[in-house]
Amino acid sequence: MSVFQVQGNKLIFQKRDELTILEPWGKDNLRFKSSPNARLTEENWNLLPQLETEGTVTIEKDKATITNGKISAEMFASGKIIYYKDGKVILTERSEVAFFMKYRDYRALGGDNHRATVIFEANEQEHFYGLGQEQNDCFDLKGSTSQLIHKNAKSSIPFVYSSIGYGFLWNNPAIGRCELTNNHSLWEANSTKQIDYVVIAGDTPAEIMEKYADLTGHAPKYPAWASGFWQCKLRYEDQEELLEVAREYKKRGIPLAAIVIDYFHWTEQGEWKLDPKYWPDPKKMCEELEEMGIKTIISIWPTINPASENYSYMDERNMLIRTERGQYGIFSFYGQQTYIDPSNPETREYVWDRVNENYYKNGIKSYWLDEAEPEIGPAHFDNIRLHKGNGEEVGLIYPYHYSQLFYEGLKKAGETEIISLTRAAWIGSQRFGALVWSGDIPSTFESLRMSVKTGLNMAMCGIPWWNSDIGGFWGADIESDYFRELIVRWFQFGIFCPVTRLHGSRKRTPDQLERNPGVKERSGGDNEIWSFGEKAYPILKGLIELRERLRPYIHKYMEIASETGAPVMRPMFFDYPQDEICYSLDDQYMFGEDILFAPIVNQGCINRKVYLPAGTWIEVNDKKEYEGSCYIELHAELDKFIALVKKGSDCIEIFD
Repeated sequence: MSVFQVQGNKLIFQKRDELTILEPWGKDNLRFKSSPNARLTEENWNLLPQLETEGTVTIEKDKATITNGKISAEMFASGKIIYYKDGKVILTERSEVAFFMKYRDYRALGGDNHRATVIFEANEQEHFYGLGQEQNDCFDLKGSTSQLIHKNAKSSIPFVYSSIGYGFLWNNPAIGRCELTNNHSLWEANSTKQIDYVVIAGDTPAEIMEKYADLTGHAPKYPAWASGFWQCKLRYEDQEELLEVAREYKKRGIPLAAIVIDYFHWTEQGEWKLDPKYWPDPKKMCEELEEMGIKTIISIWPTINPASENYSYMDERNMLIRTERGQYGIFSFYGQQTYIDPSNPETREYVWDRVNENYYKNGIKSYWLDEAEPEIGPAHFDNIRLHKGNGEEVGLIYPYHYSQLFYEGLKKAGETEIISLTRAAWIGSQRFGALVWSGDIPSTFESLRMSVKTGLNMAMCGIPWWNSDIGGFWGADIESDYFRELIVRWFQFGIFCPVTRLHGSRKRTPDQLERNPGVKERSGGDNEIWSFGEKAYPILKGLIELRERLRPYIHKYMEIASETGAPVMRPMFFDYPQDEICYSLDDQYMFGEDILFAPIVNQGCINRKVYLPAGTWIEVNDKKEYEGSCYIELHAELDKFIALVKKGSDCIEIFD
């Protein structure tokens, strides 16, 4: 009897200890699901339903073939699968134990759960990009390994773009690992009921990213105000300090789109309301800011402790993350905290009701979702229980539901332009207006260099809204020559990011005013653009003015991002996939189709090489023209940056 069956356009494979389905899932995609449980769940996680796709299945004696447009797969009686794009091999499954011809490894954990592993043959010509964000100094991920886990400064989005013409989406929220090494490509879930992944075929990176967006969701319309400059620091201690800063920007004629109220503005963790001692009239504050054309953004943490007025109610209704072993505390910060559980629909409804009452009704309509991983210590996800299941099985999904909470609440309130700054993301987070930032990274040139690579890999994960803390988050001495050089170079990079946001925990200066002696969490050092010395100030002011001129260009490409999934900040190979050199360029990128930006990321550097793809390019400083398909060396003193524009583009006028 054949191990293969056909059900509509699905290929079904069954033998002892395994049931597998291969099926079309959108144009030119194949979805693979497999389990040793002799049954498969209907869980799609964050994959969107797809229109019925015409696929064909043929069965022969020892193998079966399934075809969906450009992609096809052969499955053999041994269980082995080979994927093809337009008849050319792109992905070949490898047996872990070749003698027994065993493909896909399952280790029983009890109940229906297993540790599940899939291994594919390595291709020495292949380059990989994506996997979310991590400060690991990697651009091309070939030769690397990564834990699939969220931590501060690390978001695991288990999708990679392959330079040989496919995308691979590991559709599993379990904690696990990915190895893209020189001897194999391995995907593993620590605890899961089934293997689930999608292979996407396409001729260009743009085509594959559009199909990925169709599978996981498109970003909504980019808010009109969000393309301007955002001011932030750790932290404004009170209402008057915040307003003083906003008024000073206004007085100096510096355009300011948003100002951010950071953490510990609240009465208690898990109460989600402003402390009236320091924020006596938030509604009046928001009205004054709005009159100046400035949006108010506020930090919200998902932490909660027993001192919160909401704790008992939420705890008794299983709206909080629980522990499988031991006490409730999973994050120590001013006492033992636990977290809300946004994977529970009742939690999302309840917390939004609190946010609506205490923030939204006072005029605060945009939110900063910190601690979104969630950050737990130790990072043992097997010891936490969510509405969706044990943390080891579903832990990666937390930031998706956290963004969903605010997106759905704001939509219900009638908002149409929604953006939430968040420290972590997973597959599909983009459809909830998630603006991801790179987390709490150090204020160093090394960190700046790594941030460029981080942003480009996030762009290849379907997250078009991304930014970093300009200047880095921690360790900066604002009076040092080192940081004053760093802040300018990082600001130049920030201008050519989807969002330009200045933030950081700066070292306090000896003469800094103690505004509120005894406050629970006092402010760091000053972090406004006039805080870094007379030399830096006019440079930063000029960069903000440049950002203002760039805004129509940015919105043009944000519209494209929402429609097609093409990121605004994009690796060089995105627009030049036939140019092999572009796959190695980790320190320059395209900002839209017309601007090539090459940040300076090394201390003391004023010269650097830039690779120009085919075409004619105009350097924005001296307007000199260069023919492409070669490297050139360009010069930029601290008050200049290196960017080139395609000849024929009218955006060169932006730089006049």
